[in-house]
Amino acid sequence: MARIKVDLHDVYNNSYAIDKALQNAFEEAIDKKITEIEIIPGKGSGQLKKKVQRFLQLPHIKPLYHRMENDSKNFGRLFVYFKFK
Repeated sequence: MARIKVDLHDVYNNSYAIDKALQNAFEEAIDKKITEIEIIPGKGSGQLKKKVQRFLQLPHIKPLYHRMENDSKNFGRLFVYFKFK
């Protein structure tokens, strides 16, 4: 199963770069019909993970994916799943 991995450790303090990385991952997943994106905001203070979750709730992003779940074994990672017909 194909998966896109987005590690945000390198751009943690650049809001524009974070949004761009996430947007690019969504576009690639949709174009290539990849069903899963793994996003790694890291553990830290949790602010980066909250930013990612706010991005996922944006009105133009939310309809694009099927569901999102937190990794039960790793607080610093979450998965976004797509469903294609």
